[in-house]
Amino acid sequence: MYLLVIFIVSRITVNATDSDTAQDVVIYIKTNGVHTDIVVPVKNSIKDWSDEVKPELATVNDKQFVGFGWGDKGFYLNTPQWSDLKVSTACYAAFYLGSSAMHATFFDQIKEGPKCVKLTISKQEYEKLATYIASDFQFDKNHNTILIADAAYGDHDSFYEAKGRYSFLYTCNSWANAALKASGQKAALWTLTDTGIFCHYD
Repeated sequence: MYLLVIFIVSRITVNATDSDTAQDVVIYIKTNGVHTDIVVPVKNSIKDWSDEVKPELATVNDKQFVGFGWGDKGFYLNTPQWSDLKVSTACYAAFYLGSSAMHATFFDQIKEGPKCVKLTISKQEYEKLATYIASDFQFDKNHNTILIADAAYGDHDSFYEAKGRYSFLYTCNSWANAALKASGQKAALWTLTDTGIFCHYD
């Protein structure tokens, strides 16, 4: 029954019609087959993400885009590969027992494909998207984001402390789906999976 509800609700489209058709900012929805990231320009006239993340930590030559993904901190840091998954990590993530992290990944270029969808949105929609993403970072008393030291997967990414808790009812893909809804883009009514997002862009 749980799986059936996940499937049905994820196929219900919200924001099926774009009410703001201006095409000002290019963004991408990108998945690795499990986890969805929202990919945006590192800097433009609307938002400079170096206020939240540290591009200098990435060795990508030409940092044009940064992808944001929210998720369970323990799952992110302790499970770089599915083969590393432990039952304890999964249980902490599923039942609100862990804390969360924001993952920032830098790209020099993005290629469209089955796992990467390009969207062109208005300035107002991008402002809403940027506000949504930025609001889920944790900040210290000086209003600086909190870098999680020695937590990167490679030389192109970094992790930051984030707000909220992951659960079996609110996953990394639920967060990305909510980001799309907040900015007026097509999304699922509710989804736990990346396919629940991408099916609306087939």
